[in-house]
Amino acid sequence: MTPTPTLTVSDEVRALAPGFTHVAVRARGLVNGPSDESGSALLDEAARRLRARLGALAPHEDPHMAAWRQAYTAFGAKPSRTRNSAEALARRALADGGLPRVNRLVDVYNAISVAHLVPVGGEDTDHIVGPMRLMRATGDEPFHTVAGGADAVEHPDAGEVVWCDDEGVTCRRWNWRQGVRTRLTEDSVNALFLLEGMGPHAGLEEAAAELAELLAKVSPGAEVTVDAPVSAGA
Repeated sequence: MTPTPTLTVSDEVRALAPGFTHVAVRARGLVNGPSDESGSALLDEAARRLRARLGALAPHEDPHMAAWRQAYTAFGAKPSRTRNSAEALARRALADGGLPRVNRLVDVYNAISVAHLVPVGGEDTDHIVGPMRLMRATGDEPFHTVAGGADAVEHPDAGEVVWCDDEGVTCRRWNWRQGVRTRLTEDSVNALFLLEGMGPHAGLEEAAAELAELLAKVSPGAEVTVDAPVSAGA
């Protein structure tokens, strides 16, 4: 049985964003599959909750998203071009096309991200090698992605904040783009869901509790646990 990875945050990232916090939801024995009506309903309800939260505001004007934009600017990214994952999903939720339907597990965590306006990522832990680290890249780390419909290997910018394991980058620009190597597919059974926040009022614990409840409903019999929140100052 593959152990669930440990998560560490480098001192450089802690100094860059002292308000950063994260919570991990770990799950074993999940049952994934194609998107279905229940997942679609969750995404529609998440969009409704987002509209109620924002009122007349645009997603980037929400205080939590504004804090993320400051963090992105601090490591050299342009937040209006490379938005954090929650802001990017929120914009899609409010657009005419709505949120994408990917697969049952991805639909669940995307719904939580939009409803709570927090970045959430899902990693297939059977494809994670060693511990996961949030760090500033050297620029040499490999990042497996798709370009022009074909598999490709890119490299992050030097100084970019990335999540890595022993094989390379799993997510670029903090939570902007996930790599294909560790993403959740319809065959995934063991996963780590990472919820990330800026500041003390990000609402990660509430979002993590709701995510754990939904995972248990989607996959009855799965083992789902929620880690204690970890702050950058910890």
